[in-house]
Amino acid sequence: MKSADEMFLWNCWYAAAWDHEIGVGQKLARTYLEKPVLIYRGESGNYVALDDRCCHRAAPLSMGRVEGDCIRCMYHGMKYDADGVCIEIPGQEHIGSTHRVRRYPLVEKGHLLWIWMGDPDLANPDDILDYEPLSDERWTGLPEQAYMHYDANWMLIVDNLADFSHLAFVHTNTLGGSEEYAYVSTAQEVDQLERGFRFVRWHKDSAPPPYHQKVSPEGGARVDRRNDVRMLVPGVFFMETTFAPVGWDPDSGDFNGVRQYRNCQYMTPETRSTSHFFWNYLRDFRHDEPEVSISLRDSLLEGFMEDKVLIEAQQKLLEIEDPFQPRFLQADAAFSHFRQTMQKLINEERKSWPPASKPIRNQIL
Repeated sequence: MKSADEMFLWNCWYAAAWDHEIGVGQKLARTYLEKPVLIYRGESGNYVALDDRCCHRAAPLSMGRVEGDCIRCMYHGMKYDADGVCIEIPGQEHIGSTHRVRRYPLVEKGHLLWIWMGDPDLANPDDILDYEPLSDERWTGLPEQAYMHYDANWMLIVDNLADFSHLAFVHTNTLGGSEEYAYVSTAQEVDQLERGFRFVRWHKDSAPPPYHQKVSPEGGARVDRRNDVRMLVPGVFFMETTFAPVGWDPDSGDFNGVRQYRNCQYMTPETRSTSHFFWNYLRDFRHDEPEVSISLRDSLLEGFMEDKVLIEAQQKLLEIEDPFQPRFLQADAAFSHFRQTMQKLINEERKSWPPASKPIRNQIL
């Protein structure tokens, strides 16, 4: 398997947590790009992300105590402010300039916390891929934004989302509806974007999949189904799904009898072989019926678990030392472009980041 420097893109925003995961005075320990990070929310309500290792002996700050907007290590009592600077050492007056931990840029947008793991001077919040439906009252999401953990590389999840032909076989009785989907839906024509791809896939005059039938039984026995997909670096997936009367023209402006969903998914590498997965599924109908949100959550979770079992099994086989050479299909055009795009960005980034590390003196281990 590639090294971390060969595999990770550092200078970009990654989804780190949903805002509801961390209340005032609470902490969350997570690893991103093989770096241990503490996220906490201080008394002021601000979120802070620090290296989760006390600078003294690498005790986890996530096992510490939030004090105001500061965090105290509960090993020897060192107290750090929101910039990661040590401001108190019990029993010692002198605090050196190196008594600090790294602070990572962290921004909240659309109920998501976004973290920047690379050069902090390059972290521009305007570059965050904010998804407007998450903050738009016209769209109703799940009872609570969802999180899953994968024992697999995040690019395998990207690959899975890039090719919808798998819906017919992995999700026959859930999200796909039938094996027919692989044969009669229109093959996606991929638009190669500078930092990702986009495609539209139609499944016309078809039976709606079970998850949609449960929440929109009035939609009719046959529908035209349209998925408009965008995948963007480093692993951000947006999809507009429409179920419409057979023969519907999307350019007509007529949305009578049309049901729409907005789907966002975020893949963030934890390590080279494990991933964080954040998602929400929003709709434009039956807003005041929480049972619809629960039904969609349960249906989507059932489908994602079908993916998860397969992807994690795939990861195990790819870790076998015997080399594996994939044979590509025409449907692989989207994720092939995405992987090439990622590799170009990583190669360019390696010219300046990460900087060469200095040798460590007086090592603990």
